[in-house]
Amino acid sequence: MAKNSTPKSGANSGIATQAGNGGETHQQAGAGDTAVLTTNQGMPISDNQNQLKSGARGPVLLEDFVLREKIFHFDHERIPERIVHARGSAAHGYFEAYEDLSEITRADLFSEKGKRTPVFTRFSTVAGGAGSVDTPRDVRGFAVKFYTQEGNWDLVGNNIPVFFIQDAIKFPDLIHAVKMEADRGYPQAASAHDTFWDFVGLMPETTHMIMWAMSDRTIPRTLRHIQGFGIHTFRLVNAEGKSTFVKFHWKPKQGLGSTLWDEAVKIAGADPDFQRRDLFEAIASGDFPEWELGIQAFDEEFADSLPYDVLDSTKIIPEELLPVRPIGRMVLDRNPDNFFAETEQVAYCPSNIVPGVDFSNDPLLQGRLFSYLDTQLKRLGSTNFHQIPVNAPKCPFGNFQRDGHMQMQVPQGRANYEPNSLAQAGEEGGPRESPSAGFTSFAGRAEQEEQGGKLRIRPESFADHYSQARMFFRSLDPAEQSHLASAVVFELSKVSLEHVRTRVLANLVNVDPELAARVADGLAMPLPKASATAAPVQDFDVSPALRIVRGPLELDTLEGKKFGILIADGSDAAEVKAVVAAVSKGGGTPFIVAPKVGGAKLSDGKVMAADGQLAGSPSVLFDAVAVLLSEDGCNTLLKEGAAVQFVMDAFGHLKAIGHSEAAQPLLDKAGVEADEGVVDAAKFADAAVKRYWDREPKVRILA
Repeated sequence: MAKNSTPKSGANSGIATQAGNGGETHQQAGAGDTAVLTTNQGMPISDNQNQLKSGARGPVLLEDFVLREKIFHFDHERIPERIVHARGSAAHGYFEAYEDLSEITRADLFSEKGKRTPVFTRFSTVAGGAGSVDTPRDVRGFAVKFYTQEGNWDLVGNNIPVFFIQDAIKFPDLIHAVKMEADRGYPQAASAHDTFWDFVGLMPETTHMIMWAMSDRTIPRTLRHIQGFGIHTFRLVNAEGKSTFVKFHWKPKQGLGSTLWDEAVKIAGADPDFQRRDLFEAIASGDFPEWELGIQAFDEEFADSLPYDVLDSTKIIPEELLPVRPIGRMVLDRNPDNFFAETEQVAYCPSNIVPGVDFSNDPLLQGRLFSYLDTQLKRLGSTNFHQIPVNAPKCPFGNFQRDGHMQMQVPQGRANYEPNSLAQAGEEGGPRESPSAGFTSFAGRAEQEEQGGKLRIRPESFADHYSQARMFFRSLDPAEQSHLASAVVFELSKVSLEHVRTRVLANLVNVDPELAARVADGLAMPLPKASATAAPVQDFDVSPALRIVRGPLELDTLEGKKFGILIADGSDAAEVKAVVAAVSKGGGTPFIVAPKVGGAKLSDGKVMAADGQLAGSPSVLFDAVAVLLSEDGCNTLLKEGAAVQFVMDAFGHLKAIGHSEAAQPLLDKAGVEADEGVVDAAKFADAAVKRYWDREPKVRILA
């Protein structure tokens, strides 16, 4: 509201006058009553972009009440589930050290070769609620609680080594933007909408993470086939007090794998619990998933030699530049006894560390050290105590903090984050920080001047938002590049604000002009000029370690995979048994699919039991399929839509298809074209170890 404008009338005016003895007027102002961003106590805010730090690269100060109020309120906006990472799956297991690491850390769990430490590990999606599906395009949380002899150490990370933002003060804005839009409550568990991409377009530091988020990394095949990363730079400290910088990596021994977008969508329909079920059943069957823990260890001199800042969570150190040193393995060998008691109630805090492990001054990590502990406080408590009349400010106040227990205000519109550009679309954009009128902290004593005093600032070394995004995109296999470009086209197609799409395209030009052109063509939009950059965009060497397709962790093997074998009455018994034996010998799991769940009578007159009915066991649930039919069985299934779709999807999802000679008419009806992945049944086990990426241009149009 302008200073001299007329207050709103009615229930939303925010004005309440004490009746009777001429007592003082009590004013409760709503979020729209001021153009200046304030705290909940009405104090104007001068900077809503940076935490208060002791020097540009120094630690965050507990004195930062603006940060603490903002994060405190955000941590309690959802009752009772977690705000992020609400949908999770977990398991018990152990960590086994490969060697004595006493030279770099005094941490007990690394003190001797072969030492085992119990762990409880939780995997999760970020954006969706507890009732969402397992397979959306989303980052996966990867949190490990080590029950060491010196206390619990929580290594709380994701399946992607970078993050969207550089400073924790922007985390509420990021999550507000990616979650369901504030005025309509949708979309659920999806980033393909206006507010997320509005935020992305206005925050160039998100660009590198967007490359990862739009890649196949965010549509993993199973939870057993993801990497894990600590994201931040941490420290390991030895008994003499010497510090070594480290970055943590979890590498799956099952191999790194993903789905196709169309496959992920169909899995969500066929089995919303696909990844949770896969993890549970693998452990229950004794197929225990394993990850190798590795570190990139380096000193200050190496850190200073890099063209980017190791305290910047939007950056990685390529493995080709600094190899990952394996230091142990994690085995998950026991499912939880009770989902609520364990998986739901487990509380991870990055601040839970043990002697020998320490933090860096990464500003995103520093904010997490405060936030997680607060998140675990009583979930039903209210952060809206400031709305009780005796606590409420008597001046206008407004910010983007929302919801929570006993929320009395009714904010309007969908602007609950900043920066936002919704005003360009004629919508209310909300208040903004005021450098001139807002509170500014005193810089500090003279002896602190060398460190720059207490400042809300980002170092110049954080200014490059595009170089590693360019490196990531150019490191991908051409198939992955097409998937990433198509993912951006799909998501931006859901964005109704044209200026948001244009801004994102301008940022993508800085990443790779060809990528931007492909996305622009997919949107039928003109390609804008590159957006302005705060630092020159550099061309780093590509990093093949970043690939999934034809990358170092893509294992061509049958082990740990499931294979659908479609049979019907009259199928050749010897042929079926040979395929089952070949798959089993290679370490795979054969899954018999038949038109009826009771099974089918084979050529030898015996009934083979089915593991699943055709209509309920689509090919998206399997890594490859074999179609073993007799002539009569094939003629019958030519009239069955589920059978045609079974084969069509397998071909469209680039999977190997083994088939009997009599099944050829069904393949023809499904549009299957001959290639090296479509083989005779006898060659199925050899072909089924991989996907056939060269087939993709034949089956779909990609950006």
